[in-house]
Amino acid sequence: MKLTLEDIFNIPTAVIYEPDKYKSVTSVSIDTRSIKKNSLFVAIKGKNFDGHNYINEAVRKGASAIVAQYKKVNELDNIKVPIIAVRNTQTAYGEIAKIWRNKFSAKVISITGSNGKTTTKEILSHLLESKFKVHKTVANNNNQIGVPLTILSAPQNIDFIVLEHGTNHFGEIEYTAKIAQPDYALITNIGNSHIQYLESKEKIFVEKSELFKNVKENGTVFINNDDQLLKSTKSTVASKVTFGFTKNSDVTCKINVDKKGNEIIIIDGFGKKIETSFPLLGIANVKNYLSAVAISLKVGLTKSDIIKSTKTLTAVKGRLQKKDYNQFTIIDDTYNANPESVESAFEVVKNFQNRSNKILVLGDMFELGASTVELHKNLAKNINRIPNVKVYTIGKNSKQIFNDVEKVEKKHFNNREALKKYLSTVEIENSVILVKGSRGMKMEEFVKVLENRAA
Repeated sequence: MKLTLEDIFNIPTAVIYEPDKYKSVTSVSIDTRSIKKNSLFVAIKGKNFDGHNYINEAVRKGASAIVAQYKKVNELDNIKVPIIAVRNTQTAYGEIAKIWRNKFSAKVISITGSNGKTTTKEILSHLLESKFKVHKTVANNNNQIGVPLTILSAPQNIDFIVLEHGTNHFGEIEYTAKIAQPDYALITNIGNSHIQYLESKEKIFVEKSELFKNVKENGTVFINNDDQLLKSTKSTVASKVTFGFTKNSDVTCKINVDKKGNEIIIIDGFGKKIETSFPLLGIANVKNYLSAVAISLKVGLTKSDIIKSTKTLTAVKGRLQKKDYNQFTIIDDTYNANPESVESAFEVVKNFQNRSNKILVLGDMFELGASTVELHKNLAKNINRIPNVKVYTIGKNSKQIFNDVEKVEKKHFNNREALKKYLSTVEIENSVILVKGSRGMKMEEFVKVLENRAA
């Protein structure tokens, strides 16, 4: 695939210097470390860096054309390759990705939601890889830069691009969805994540729903019938698939227990009945799995494809990741936290059968705005329903949890070192230990302390 001169002319606001010297490029980069011969380098200006400072390096490494902002062009007299000047290089990068996306024969699957989007993306990609070539979002590349980056880094000979779309401000889903133009779109659920900026669950629903509005005309949207807001979705797309534990869904799910006490997931849809054990923890992951199976069935995976791939599923790092040791088990759910994901993690601990003692190591939840105090207090009510539980909290907001938890052993820590020291010596034999908090709390450091005790 190539980005031609005609494509360049289709970038809004673009002014091309020396267009007669432009040769179609075969790759696009914003990072000089990934520059290849005959590539286009887009100089993006961020908060802590400016790609314009690396233009000379990009040309030395093989970039055959440059995208720069209007006001920087006068500083580029020494550059001997064509310069494409634009008003905003980040916006131009998105436009280039949109052009590139339309050159692919691959189908695009876009996923957003308040909880579970990364895990769902990983489960879905794993299932699809049993039969198809798949390119997916890696790391946290789910924003205005990450979505274009994922599209532009996709190999040509793939069948599916699985994209994760994140947001914490209005307009971000619309922006990335217009670039992705998905063939299939899923919103996992609507919760309180980022409510500080998105104001209410109803407005979060409006923001997330922009994904559905930008699905291709012949595309398919997947509706979570168990989510009251999503259930009300009015979609103009011709093809709609509903899923959920709700009986009138197109793809339904129930959980049975076999004679050995193992949970068996039963999914019924598209004329297929799938029965399988499930290697991941928690009802939230069952829901993630259900949505991934619904998409997989729609795009052509067989029953045997799905069952076989399910057996090799593993937890995503830091997301209800079980780490078993001789004397204790850690549930590492440290990637991030909001009220719904914390409550889901509590259910996992409450129902955990292999350890008699329960320990919660909890940090603050962020971006909850005016609801911060109330939502932290609400967690205490659920903790009070967990038997044999001990609670250790850290952070200003988590002090609310500590204050409201009743009739349990509890401690609050004002600094990280004090909590680390305590976790290195406290009795944890025959315990399941949940560690969870928002990204900024760096709760994975406490997981490390606990892991060191197993060494």
